Amino acid sequence: MTKPHKPQRNRGREAHETSRPPAPVAPPSAPAASVVVNRRASDRLRHGHLWVYASDIDSAAWPESGTAAAPALRQVIDTRGILLGTALYSPSSQIALRMVSSEALGEAQWLELLAERLRRAIARRKPLLDAENDACRLCFSEADEIPGLVIDKYGSLVILQLLAKGLDSTAVREACVSVLREELGLAGIAPAAILERPDPRIRELEGLPAPSPEPLWPPGAGAAAATTQFRLNGLIFHYDANAGQKTGAFLDQRTNYAAAREWARQLAADGRALDMFCYQGGFALHLAEVCRTVTGVDASRASLEVADQNLGANRSRISAQVDWIEADAFELLRGWSDAGERFDAIILDPPAFAKTKRAVEGALRGYKELNLRALRMLRPGGLLVTCSCSHHVGWADLEAAVASAAADAPRRVRLLERRGAAPDHPVVLTLPETEYLKCLVLEAE
Repeated sequence: MTKPHKPQRNRGREAHETSRPPAPVAPPSAPAASVVVNRRASDRLRHGHLWVYASDIDSAAWPESGTAAAPALRQVIDTRGILLGTALYSPSSQIALRMVSSEALGEAQWLELLAERLRRAIARRKPLLDAENDACRLCFSEADEIPGLVIDKYGSLVILQLLAKGLDSTAVREACVSVLREELGLAGIAPAAILERPDPRIRELEGLPAPSPEPLWPPGAGAAAATTQFRLNGLIFHYDANAGQKTGAFLDQRTNYAAAREWARQLAADGRALDMFCYQGGFALHLAEVCRTVTGVDASRASLEVADQNLGANRSRISAQVDWIEADAFELLRGWSDAGERFDAIILDPPAFAKTKRAVEGALRGYKELNLRALRMLRPGGLLVTCSCSHHVGWADLEAAVASAAADAPRRVRLLERRGAAPDHPVVLTLPETEYLKCLVLEAE
C-alpha cells in the first residue's frame, strides 16, 4: 500500500450543526414543562415535520433552579396556546424538540409507545433477513417514529445508538433491550449481545454523557461481545463494534452493492473496476464477483485492512485480482486521468461533502471534479456508479454536477437508474432529511 495523503472526512447523515444559545425564560402563563413555538415551527409541524429548531422557540418553561436536569419530555404549544403534541427535549442542541406524538404524553405512556413503535419497526425488517443477508437497520430514527434512536443488526450483534438527549435514560435502554430480545427471539434470530455505540460528535452537541462500555445485554459479556461476522448479498464482512464509521458499516448501500454487481455483469464483465472511497470493500467485493481486476482506494489504512480481511473471507467465491491503495481520492484520480488510465467500471461513493446548507456550493464542485476525472478514465460503454450521502444535496443538484462533468469530459452519459438507500432505511415524504442517500447508475458512451 502507498503512504497516505490528505485524510478524507467521515461520511454519514448529520442532524446537528452547532450548539444553541440559551432559550428565553418562559412567561409566567406558560404551562409547566412546556414550550411555546413560533408560527414557522407550528406550520412545519402541522405539515408533518418532526423537528423544532432552537431559533423557533418563543418561550420555554424551565425546571426550577437547583433541579438535576430538564425534563426529557415537553408539551409543545403554539402562540395561541393550542397543543401541538409532545416532544423529546434537547436543551443544548440546534434541534431543540423532536416530536413523538400529537397528544400530551407522560413518561409511562411514552415508554409504551416507544416499545410499540420499535416492535413495528422490527416487524417491517424481518422479511429482509435471510441466509444471504443477516444484517440490516432495525430502527431508523424519525423514519420509524422514534426520533434519535438508531438500531443496527450485524449478524449476531445488535448495536444501539441514542442520538437525542431526551432518550438518555435507563428506562429507554431497558425498553429497547426488552423488545429486541423478545422480537428477535421469536423470529429465531436472538442476538448474542446488544451493545450501545455512541456517536462522539452528536454526543457532544446533545450534551450526552459517555455510555458504559459494557454490553446492555447480556450482563458481564465484556469486550469479547464486540466482534462478529455478517452477510450482505451472500458476502461475508467482519464487524467490530469498537471501530469503523457510523455504527461500524454502511448497511444503507446493500441493495446498491447488488445493483452495481448486476450492471457490471452486463457492462464490465471480466473487465477492470475501480472503487473510490471503498471503506471496507463493499462495492469492490461485489464487483470482484464479475470483474477480472478490482482496485479499491481509501484514505484510511485501518479501513483497507478490514477490506483485505473481508476479501480473504470471500475467496471461495471471488477469483478476481483485488488491490487496495491508500491515497487521497482527488489527487489519485487527477494523476490517473492525466496519465490515461482506463477502467470498465468506476464507483464513486464519497463522504458527505455538504454537512450544512452553506457547504453545498463547495460540495457540488467536489462532485463535479470526481465525476469529470472518472468519466475521462471510463472506456466507451463503461459503467459509472456515483453517490451522494448528504440530504443537503438534492437529486437535481447531483445530476446537474454530473451533467456538467459529462459536458467537460466530453462524454455522452446515459442514465440507467436512480437509486436510494436500502428498504431498511425508509424515506418519509414529509421528512426530507430521511432521503439522504442518492445513487446514479450511468453508462458513458
